[in-house]
Amino acid sequence: MSSEIVMRPGAAGLLRHRPFLLFLTARIFSSFSYQIAAVAVGWQIYALTGSAFDLGMIGLTQFLPTAGLTFVAGHVADRYERKRVAQICQAIEGCAALFLAAGSFGHWLTVPEIFGAVAVFGAARGFESPAIAALLPGVVPEGQLQRGTALSSSMFQTATIVGPALGGLAYGISPGLPYAMMAGCWLFSCLANGAIALDRPVAAKEPPSFRALFAGVAFVRNNPAILGTISLDLFAVLLGGASALFPIYAKHILHTGPWGVGVMRGALAVGSLSMTAYVTRWPITRRVGMRMFQAVIVFGLATIVFALSRSLWLTLASLVIMGAADVVSVLIRLSLVQLATPDDMRGRVGAVNFLFINASNQLGEFESGVTAALFGAVPAAALGGIGTILVALLWMRLFPSLREMERLE
Repeated sequence: MSSEIVMRPGAAGLLRHRPFLLFLTARIFSSFSYQIAAVAVGWQIYALTGSAFDLGMIGLTQFLPTAGLTFVAGHVADRYERKRVAQICQAIEGCAALFLAAGSFGHWLTVPEIFGAVAVFGAARGFESPAIAALLPGVVPEGQLQRGTALSSSMFQTATIVGPALGGLAYGISPGLPYAMMAGCWLFSCLANGAIALDRPVAAKEPPSFRALFAGVAFVRNNPAILGTISLDLFAVLLGGASALFPIYAKHILHTGPWGVGVMRGALAVGSLSMTAYVTRWPITRRVGMRMFQAVIVFGLATIVFALSRSLWLTLASLVIMGAADVVSVLIRLSLVQLATPDDMRGRVGAVNFLFINASNQLGEFESGVTAALFGAVPAAALGGIGTILVALLWMRLFPSLREMERLE
């Protein structure tokens, strides 16, 4: 790939830019909370029920409120001050985390109450994510959007390395401790967002209307490159997302405890962060469409290895490769969406993109849980990897312009 990359200085200067630094701080602590929740909630539900189906229901419970509120959330992000929207969401999430902490410490928390809190997380995140995505272009200097997107992703991946491992260890001490940590992180994130002074504030221009609510859908539908990119991510991760099965693999196949779930999630993040650091310094500048399809196929192959592995080290290696391959698709998609979208529509288009991301991640967890309940964890994960490869090959034929895309610009 050396003939297809170039060195681009300037990341250090961007990190010294106060609005962007505060943005990154808020993002990393909010992401940290979500990653802790992924471990704590999954392990607690499985400890209380022992059901693979219930593990899958965690993803569905998060997804449904997000899907129902997507278009309203996107319009809110374009209509109101984006950092305030994010602050309100983080305050709500912190309160839900405090509820889970109190119930866990007091030993009165029930499974329906956990699912209720998960639904609150899903609804709040449905508003928070498009607001944060639309906020990013306003906190980076002119001409630095691509680099800012990559650095933002790297902070997210840093959180996904530290969060799951620490969350698993904290749960081993007490089930309530990870939730208390989440509440503290969301409070800090809320304060950081409040201190941001935007370089280029965006004034609302379009009054509420049915057409305005669904403008993001029309924009994505009329842009084949964006439609092909985010739908590829949707179906590939929907089939190949085996993270919901981590508690089963940790307990019954690899014979570890809650820390094993955290380490597996951390391995995914190590691969993602490593690849993010690589493309931040040496961005892919040629054949970006083909590189994305190749990365999805590698993701599917690594998923099959994960499914069949009985060794912790081989499992972790396959997860590192999965994380590295996934981030190539993610960075291309995020950069393409940001560069191709007018600023006054970024909230609504970001909401559609987030709906696709949530559908792939959370419905993927639901699909994995249901398939595992029917056929077992190993066949479910292996079939998911095979399905991912088939989707990538099909999308190469359905979206030839995306396959032939040479540069993001």
